[in-house]
Amino acid sequence: MAGVNRPMRPQDPFIGRDILNGQFQILQKIGTGGMGAVYKALQPEMNRMVGVKILHPKLTNRKDLASRFRREARAMSHLTHPNTVKVFLYGELEDGSLYIVMEFLEGKNLNQTVRGEGPMQMQRALPILIQVCGALQEAHQAGIIHRDLKPENIFLCSQGGMKDYPKVLDFGLAKVTEREMRPGSLILTQEGMVFGTPEFMSPEQAQGKTLTSGSDIYSLAVILYEVLTGKLPFEAKGAMDYLQLHVSGRPIPLSRRVEGRVFPPLLDQVMERALAKRPEDRFPSAADFALALQAVLDGRHQVGGMAPPPPPSANGANLRVVPPPQPHPHHHHHHAPPPPSTTSSLGSEGTMARAFKPRPNPLFLLGTVALGCLVVGAAVAVLVMRFLMAH
Repeated sequence: MAGVNRPMRPQDPFIGRDILNGQFQILQKIGTGGMGAVYKALQPEMNRMVGVKILHPKLTNRKDLASRFRREARAMSHLTHPNTVKVFLYGELEDGSLYIVMEFLEGKNLNQTVRGEGPMQMQRALPILIQVCGALQEAHQAGIIHRDLKPENIFLCSQGGMKDYPKVLDFGLAKVTEREMRPGSLILTQEGMVFGTPEFMSPEQAQGKTLTSGSDIYSLAVILYEVLTGKLPFEAKGAMDYLQLHVSGRPIPLSRRVEGRVFPPLLDQVMERALAKRPEDRFPSAADFALALQAVLDGRHQVGGMAPPPPPSANGANLRVVPPPQPHPHHHHHHAPPPPSTTSSLGSEGTMARAFKPRPNPLFLLGTVALGCLVVGAAVAVLVMRFLMAH
């Protein structure tokens, strides 16, 4: 209507601002999330673009979140592998806002790539995941577990003329071991707490147990499964279903997941081992997982030193929580059409929606798991009462 003044959307206070004594000029916002926002910025002295992640000012006084933000910066600054996003600086701005300055990436993450182009051929997907294994190997040797690996946190860009060059992003949920922590800092991901993304959680993470590097290997195998098929290893309807199936369900073999797509038998064996329920039954390191994937890529029929996959009883029956739902033989995923492509992004702070399954907020998972445990407990109590009454 004419004459009606619409309220102006408040301008982001950081856009157009010079920070750190003029070292960086913030140009535009390129992503936002629950913890903060990511900006594209110019570093005039170096004549280069950088990404600047800034914790939401209203969260700066939250000691737990500020500690998590600092831990992300500290964890990432320790890593030098070329397939890990580089961190240049981190600290506190003049107004108390916390920041991380990192390399600026142009391209798309794995989720956006598969949404836009469909499932990848094995010859393209495996080299990408092998490089990611290299980044994880360095992190694990440094005592750092990522804890939230998913396609959104693997970014594909071009570097040195090489295409499909992956960068591992967003160590915001990373757990740094005690020897890597500063005295007095908070460890938010304590035993018994569930953080992460349900579709890609390891069984032990879904149960709130202590994690090892094997948890990242499991998550990476789920990512590879989705990249190759456009689907996940289980048929599930929601977050709780995924958690239960990771703990007790048997993954659908790759070769039975997509009609008309055939994979080498060795790849099925490698995936079965990487998706084993018990961490000790998986590959002992990310480097070993990479060697197995390379063997598949080379067309070999076996991996040297790879033991046969454990039997079903050792592969998770002892971890059973509830009977997993049986997948319907004619059930298929229906995906929304891909959104417009994005040419610049940094990690899971972006606003792109998932194509395959919605991502619930990780902070609500603890409540969801607790509710599930109450339901299972009630069912067990009813069975016990019936047994006592019958006898």
